[in-house]
Amino acid sequence: MKETMNRFSPRQLMFFGFVLLLIGVILPFVMVLRLIEPTLLLNFIAYFSSLFGLLIGLSGVVLYGISRRQDHND
Repeated sequence: MKETMNRFSPRQLMFFGFVLLLIGVILPFVMVLRLIEPTLLLNFIAYFSSLFGLLIGLSGVVLYGISRRQDHND
């Protein structure tokens, strides 16, 4: 029942959050180096990928901790 409620495993969420955070760091760095032209849209993409990466990664960590605690109690 637990597996049908969650589409992604906690490790997948942590990985996806890490990738989004990495995009949120690399994109502004590339814009500062002027390898790509900074635009308002790219700034928003960098900001929101960093924000959502943090939220998704933290939710993956929390779900991982909950699942480990449930496995330990069983």
